[in-house]
Amino acid sequence: MGKITFFEDKNFKGRSYECSSDNNDLHSHVSRCNSIKVDNGSWMIYEQANNKGHQYFLKKGEYPDYQHWMGFNDTISSCHMIPLHTGSFMIKLYEKEDFRGQMVEFTEDSPHIYKDFNYHEINSCNVIEGHWIFYEEPNYRGRQYYLRPGEYRRFSDWGASNARIGSIRIVQDFYQTFK
Repeated sequence: MGKITFFEDKNFKGRSYECSSDNNDLHSHVSRCNSIKVDNGSWMIYEQANNKGHQYFLKKGEYPDYQHWMGFNDTISSCHMIPLHTGSFMIKLYEKEDFRGQMVEFTEDSPHIYKDFNYHEINSCNVIEGHWIFYEEPNYRGRQYYLRPGEYRRFSDWGASNARIGSIRIVQDFYQTFK
């Protein structure tokens, strides 16, 4: 079972709210978020309600201020616990929308998509197995996007405002990773 605690002030101070499942309206519990503790599980947190806006991937650990999760400000409005996945991982990336153009298949992390695929822009993808995080920049930097199994016909389907992807990472089985 996952567990995440949101604190209004830096360094785990101020009013707090403990959460163990998805929540689409954190503002009803805390007015801002300046620090977070993740006790169990892997989570995506979002600046806007209903899992919209900038996304941030958090695994077990302590985040004493929003810069530690690469946040732009102290606004967090919703969260999603990434479910347990114990199988294999597979994703197909496409150069163009609607699964057209060049395609490459990944079963593990890629810190430099361009080196592995020769494209900086990914316009569609199909997540066959597992859960994945896209990063706009190489080496797991920049804006983040969570992708669960399914088809994404254009970059806006995963919440991006452009098609630039610099790296991808699988979300490992957090029960094994954090035991």
